[in-house]
Amino acid sequence: MEAPGNRRWWALGGLTLAVLAVGLDGTVLSVALPTLSKALRASESDLQWFTSGYLLVLAAMMLPAGLLGDRYGRKKVLLASLALFGVGSAACAYSSSVGAFLAARVLLGVAGAGVIVMALSALTVLFSKEERPKAVGIWAAANFVALPIGPILGGWLLTHYWWGWVFLMNVPVALIGLVAAFVLIPESRASHRPGLDPVGVASSVAGLVALTYGLIEAGQYGWGDGDAWLLIMVGVAVLVGFFGWERRLNRLPGGQPLLDLDLFRSASYLWGVIVAAVAVLSMIGVLFTMPQYFQGVLGATAMGSGLRLLPLIGGLVLGAVPASQVARLMGAKLAVAAGFAFLAAGLMLGTTTSMGSSGGFVALWMAITGLGMGLAMATSASAALSELSEDLAGVGSAAMQALNKLGGPFGAAILGSVLSAGYLAQLQLSGLPAPAAAATRQSVFGGVAVAQKLGSADLLHSVRAAFVHGMDIALAVSAGFAVTGLVLALAFLPRTNAPQALRPTDTNKEAVIAIK
Repeated sequence: MEAPGNRRWWALGGLTLAVLAVGLDGTVLSVALPTLSKALRASESDLQWFTSGYLLVLAAMMLPAGLLGDRYGRKKVLLASLALFGVGSAACAYSSSVGAFLAARVLLGVAGAGVIVMALSALTVLFSKEERPKAVGIWAAANFVALPIGPILGGWLLTHYWWGWVFLMNVPVALIGLVAAFVLIPESRASHRPGLDPVGVASSVAGLVALTYGLIEAGQYGWGDGDAWLLIMVGVAVLVGFFGWERRLNRLPGGQPLLDLDLFRSASYLWGVIVAAVAVLSMIGVLFTMPQYFQGVLGATAMGSGLRLLPLIGGLVLGAVPASQVARLMGAKLAVAAGFAFLAAGLMLGTTTSMGSSGGFVALWMAITGLGMGLAMATSASAALSELSEDLAGVGSAAMQALNKLGGPFGAAILGSVLSAGYLAQLQLSGLPAPAAAATRQSVFGGVAVAQKLGSADLLHSVRAAFVHGMDIALAVSAGFAVTGLVLALAFLPRTNAPQALRPTDTNKEAVIAIK
């Protein structure tokens, strides 16, 4: 029989495969959308909902997934989520209508939330406080690796095989994760079974759905869109009410809230979660702009765009995997700050990118950016998890993931507006017919299509130069986010992790893990 230590690391391998499957699903969809438009006769609105529906459910189900794991058993929820993810992936592949595909995407969102939260909470159960930083680094690397693999593998499959294979490829990965989790991961749950808190669950789901959808709408239609602002304000108001309700339950004798607010009394957890979210926000600039740059300006295919992201992923892995050793030498505060310094430096180099920049220069600054992101993200996440007791592993991990998932649409909405403003400010559209000018204003892809249709080299140059101008401004804003993260880390993140693990509010709740 393998030593317990080896079993833990084998279990982590299975969990990383599961996390990779969830990540692949999101990146593969972006490549498959044009094919789905033809195969399912989907409209632009339908295509938007294929992506948005998944993101809405994924963000909204984080906290309920954490509660279910703490209440009924994290291994049970993980196994059920992996099985559901396999079923949802197969349902996507064999969908014959828009409604069926959208239903399958919603199912994948529910399953994905369970996999993400339970995989992260399993690190608290499987590894000691000393081992968690290394495990978190490996977990973070698995999250990042999906970014280029999705477009590369998805583009290859779509070129040579039936489109359903881009979803069916998740099934064997989910099955391997299922077997690994069943064999290697011990069952665990909170020692005191938490209540279901239906008001808390309903308000958290409603608030996160409204806020996430509002941010998605703002990213698509701009910050001047009234519907987007209405959704954002409703979402914020509902979430404020959620926290008020949770605070009341925390104070009541015998109250059983969905979210134990004592979590946020720990500076390591609170600022670890916040700084990790800022790291995600900083990174969105690269993930949002560079695929458009590769495809719209350089003319690469989706598969080629994925290959050009490899230096970024190499940097991410190089920063994330040894993050535990760096934190041990420097302390969490300085390690996170160093990560943000590299992240900001890489992004500022990126702002000098031009139409004539060499591939080597772009690869260099993306690798530096990735290195900083890997170090900052892995170390800040480890700082947050370090004080998390096994009793709070599910909900504590879910709260961190819910905030991180908001970073994607929030960053895309901000940077999309910045990029669009810079793009439109530099466009030269004099003499173009109104329909052509409107299509050019929409995006770099619309502009390239118009220029190629008209055979206008001048317009093509103008469109691409305008996009690069807007991209450089967006990367500068991202660098500003990274500097903000650096300041927050130095000002608030503890230098080292406190020795005491967080405990549930009720002192009668013994923090003894129930392992079977």
